[in-house]
Amino acid sequence: MELDIVDLSRLQFATTALYHFLFVPLTLGLSMLLAIMETVYVMTGRLIWRQMTKFWGTLFGINFVLGVATGIVMEFQFGMNWSYYSHYVGDIFGAPLAIEGMMAFFLEATFVGLFFFGWDKLSKVGHLMATWAVALGSNLSALWILIANGWMQNPVGSSFNPETMRMEVDDFFAVLFNPVAQAKFVHTVSAGYVTASIFVLGVSAWYLLNGRFVDLAKRSMTVAASFGLAAALSVVVLGDESGYLSTEHQKMKLAAIEGMWETEPAPAAFTLFGIPDQEARETHYAVRVPWVMGLIGTRSLTTVIPGIDELVQHAEVRIRDGIVAFDALQKIREAGGANNVDSSARDAFENNGADLGYALLLKRFVDDPRQASDEQISAAAWSTVPYVPGLFWSFRIMVGLGFYFIALMATFFYLSARRRFDRYPFLLRIAVFSIPLPWIAAELGWIVAEFGRQPWIIEGVLPTAAAVSNLGATTVLFTLCGFVLIYTVLFIIEMSLMLKAIRTGPEPDDRPEAELIPSSLVAAE
Repeated sequence: MELDIVDLSRLQFATTALYHFLFVPLTLGLSMLLAIMETVYVMTGRLIWRQMTKFWGTLFGINFVLGVATGIVMEFQFGMNWSYYSHYVGDIFGAPLAIEGMMAFFLEATFVGLFFFGWDKLSKVGHLMATWAVALGSNLSALWILIANGWMQNPVGSSFNPETMRMEVDDFFAVLFNPVAQAKFVHTVSAGYVTASIFVLGVSAWYLLNGRFVDLAKRSMTVAASFGLAAALSVVVLGDESGYLSTEHQKMKLAAIEGMWETEPAPAAFTLFGIPDQEARETHYAVRVPWVMGLIGTRSLTTVIPGIDELVQHAEVRIRDGIVAFDALQKIREAGGANNVDSSARDAFENNGADLGYALLLKRFVDDPRQASDEQISAAAWSTVPYVPGLFWSFRIMVGLGFYFIALMATFFYLSARRRFDRYPFLLRIAVFSIPLPWIAAELGWIVAEFGRQPWIIEGVLPTAAAVSNLGATTVLFTLCGFVLIYTVLFIIEMSLMLKAIRTGPEPDDRPEAELIPSSLVAAE
């Protein structure tokens, strides 16, 4: 099998991102839960809440270290594997990454140290402020990363400069307040809150099933169920907002998620079940719910959602306009700048420059887009269609899990209000077995978001195939294998440390007096 540098580079980044995202949601959610628990401790003065904060803080610390270690590598990959991408959009993409490093990462890292080592050195209120700063830093870190990612999905506030052959910032505040980035941020952090809530819920349920640390477990479950229910509901609402924005900015992604090959009259139906066939370009055995997709995707009864076939035709038109822009750009470069070329070339680029990225799709089929045949233009237009079956099922499994989390959290919220956690062992077992599910949903969400915008690394601006570094395929394959090996070892180490900490429970010196009495003495009494 021939090794493809583009596919290998994508696979390497996807692998490191998927590993990294094993740690991110738990870090986001646990930081907020720690702040809530310590707030209760400061307000009530009850040591059990200090014990809870320190115990869950230990698990947070283990996860935080691994998240930082895996996240740093990802940023270096932009220069190693995606050098043309870094050159092309470095002025825009680099800014939020730099701010994330200076403003969020150092804030988070500094106060993490105060959280762990400041219990006996800071006042109660001072330590509480440090804990809330950890939570704020964690969320700010996610914010700036998602601003960068949101710009890749919806490249606003920028334009292409034919003099420098780069994308440049026109309006930084448009980049900062990009609606796609804001929707992705609140949706992602809410998913992290759900992940941590179910983690705390499941571990606490395991303690109750084994009769260990009962006071800690019950209180932890109460906090997790309350916070998790609110987060699970917000994930669904904010996910709907992301879908609505896709209708405006990423129509092909939405059509692929729905498996909608042909445009339907408004309002479109939602395909509850089906088997998308990419080769036949149809969805077999489709079970559709009338009107639902139109209401979700457009929030109206009259707006039409275009199907894949119509979007491909539209892409072909933009490719042909992009060829005009590409030809004008070559004339500008050969003349040494826009001021040295005739006005017809400048006008042609100004009128068609927005479609230059579509002409670059032809680079996979022909060296010079201006020499492309009709068949190659058609092939490039169809290359804008991502892998429909993968998106179709990833989205539905993710959504199904989202509604399951609402039901789970609502159940335990009811039990917490009735103080009946330990009366239904089968529900406790369900909570334990549910621990991995938020990670599955989060990874599927990442696949839908990132895989769904292919073949674009920057939507409508730069194809993924044009963004890679000039490396040998063997080199990328070697580093990919190395990352998989190292990250797997790190994951095993984290799981071992987390499981050991969970089995051990709170440190003896941190347990309330009742927990310190040997069980044999309790039995004798």
